[in-house]
Amino acid sequence: MQKSLTKTLVFQLQPDESGQQLLDDAFLEARRVYNETIRRAKNGDRWDKIRKDLESDADLVNNTTQLVVQKSLEAMENYYEYDDYNQPSHTTDSAYPLRSNYEEGYNLFLEDDCIRYRISAKPYNPVKGTLCGSPDALEQLRHAIQSDAWRVGTAEAMRRNEKYELHINITHTEADIQDKEDLRMVVGVDINEDCVALAALHEDDIVDSVVIDFPEIKEERHRYFTMRKRMQNNGKSSFDRAFEQQEERFVHDQLHKVSRQVVEWVSQFEKPVIVFEDLKEMRNSIDYGTRMNRRLHSLPFRKLREFITYKAAFQGVPSDKINPEYTSQACSLTECEQTTRANRNKKRFKCVDCGRQDHADRNAAINIAKKGLATLDRNVPALKTLPNVRKLRRQASGCVTQPTVTHDTARGHHADGVAGVSE
Repeated sequence: MQKSLTKTLVFQLQPDESGQQLLDDAFLEARRVYNETIRRAKNGDRWDKIRKDLESDADLVNNTTQLVVQKSLEAMENYYEYDDYNQPSHTTDSAYPLRSNYEEGYNLFLEDDCIRYRISAKPYNPVKGTLCGSPDALEQLRHAIQSDAWRVGTAEAMRRNEKYELHINITHTEADIQDKEDLRMVVGVDINEDCVALAALHEDDIVDSVVIDFPEIKEERHRYFTMRKRMQNNGKSSFDRAFEQQEERFVHDQLHKVSRQVVEWVSQFEKPVIVFEDLKEMRNSIDYGTRMNRRLHSLPFRKLREFITYKAAFQGVPSDKINPEYTSQACSLTECEQTTRANRNKKRFKCVDCGRQDHADRNAAINIAKKGLATLDRNVPALKTLPNVRKLRRQASGCVTQPTVTHDTARGHHADGVAGVSE
């Protein structure tokens, strides 16, 4: 089947002094539009009235104003969707990106050895210059401008780390994605605070599994949360947004790296389909108290899933989702399938019925893959044994040499003769 796929290309802008001032002024005006949109939405103003008023009032080109207002209202819509969690602030004090559509708020011009840009920062005051970026990104953008199969879309101009950037979305309008109904290999994906577990299941048997650790995301998020909390307690709230942006950039970069590694692992199999837990169902089932709810609701499950989904789609690999009910509590061996919360203790899964031990997230990934096969009306194999768990540590050199699952139901040897799962 064919599907539209979008990717983002990042370029550096090198405007002259007058261009820098125009962009800075426009960023501040975009911030005002964002804050005013959020404030009025909180007050219960009709959204169509907000749009109309700000389009006539803002000192930006109409296209940019429309897209900034749209992004603000999407933030409010997302807040309502997730049961009034994480309400957007209407007192943001940092520069806000300029959003614009191709050939409306910005334009690109091909020359023999470069690509030039024109950004309408303010009405009748464009910023002009030459895009700077990697050769691959420039070549992809040049191809997208010239090709009928690609479409150049929305872009965001922003200031980051004292540098000016332009993030351009390009969309492949007719990318080929494998039809899920024709596939027999399912890769179950279990996304967690500090790792992602993958299990590849065929109609005949489990093929392979792996756990990819990324503890640095959890550690950095906790560090930034602690710093912001201390600043708030000392009345220094003006630094809050700066730290929030640093955290967002760090997490965004790490999630891109993790998602690439996931897709590389999945791509080794012939005609796979990736299966996730339904994130909305999972969020609605979380209620572990104020502190744990804050941690779990703010985790970037959705963003990592989106990164994996679109990167896999560019490789022709489709994605699907299943109901997450009991995937972390059920024993994945077919002859057992005992389901109880007592089976899991942090990262250790020990079935209270058959006694099998496993890495808890790997066990969940297998259950997700089994549900995925059933959803596709495929034969779910009878699992009598499971392969040893392999853990990939992103900051280490390669795989861990010893398995973390060591039980006589697992194929292979025991680590030092001891059966069990490491914490």
